[in-house]
Amino acid sequence: MEFFDVIKSRHSIRAFIDRPVEADKIRKVLEAANSAPSAHNAQNYVIFLMEGKNKTAKLKSAAKQEFVYTAPAVLVFCANIETEDKDSKRPLPNIFPVQDATIAASYAQLAVTALGLGCVWVGSFDPDKLSEAVGAPKTLAPVMLMPIGYPAENPAPKPRKKLEDIVHRV
Repeated sequence: MEFFDVIKSRHSIRAFIDRPVEADKIRKVLEAANSAPSAHNAQNYVIFLMEGKNKTAKLKSAAKQEFVYTAPAVLVFCANIETEDKDSKRPLPNIFPVQDATIAASYAQLAVTALGLGCVWVGSFDPDKLSEAVGAPKTLAPVMLMPIGYPAENPAPKPRKKLEDIVHRV
């Protein structure tokens, strides 16, 4: 798919058919996330991949939306909040790992669309329960969840603001 077609085709998908996502497609999504730029090239994030039926019980208490735990695969992006510059060994601002994780998630989201799959960005969850569900240490802060699967819906595009409303030339 051509890049701008991918952007136009991406929609939030909350309903998935009961079909596992092939391992090679998951790998391509993860490789796309791994290719995302990061502050100081520190790549201060971790992605947890949850698949199979055992993820349902683990996610039910962390994320209340049913589509999250019924998706064939779920990626959990976490920021490494104890991070330092690789060269100077000085601590980096706490925002950098969160930005790194969100950029990686954005790349993954576009890769999902390019592969003919669907996903949705989920920011509503209990961070402590989600950390427990994936076995994340205290140094990793959950940033977002991404349920992935073959779409069982085709939502219409949502209206967008005019560029004049969001872009201010200075």
